[in-house]
Amino acid sequence: QVQLVESGGGLVQAGGSLRLSCVASGDIFSINAMGWYRQAPRKRRELVASITSDGSTNYVDFVKGRFTISRGNGKNTVYLQMNSLKPEDTAVYYCNAQTPMVPGYWGQGTQVTVSS
Repeated sequence: QVQLVESGGGLVQAGGSLRLSCVASGDIFSINAMGWYRQAPRKRRELVASITSDGSTNYVDFVKGRFTISRGNGKNTVYLQMNSLKPEDTAVYYCNAQTPMVPGYWGQGTQVTVSS
């Protein structure tokens, strides 16, 4: 079992920055990838960025050049640095962890609101 806790969301003006953090606990040595997803009202949850245990990263097109995913020194922390935020980035952001047995552990989510 893996537990995930996100933090760092909030209200920011367009063009501003936020840094989200996700701390994993439990069976962290089974995690082979972590990522950030987001879900806006009346929309499906969508991938934002992911990072594997060897450090390979993946970004969706609408955040490339603005968001950066990174890991802490240990295996149990992942960050999402979000710059040049836009109102359309407003959503609940969820941390995800994948293990060989379970592809989808989820945190409780953190709200990001970008005002115009």
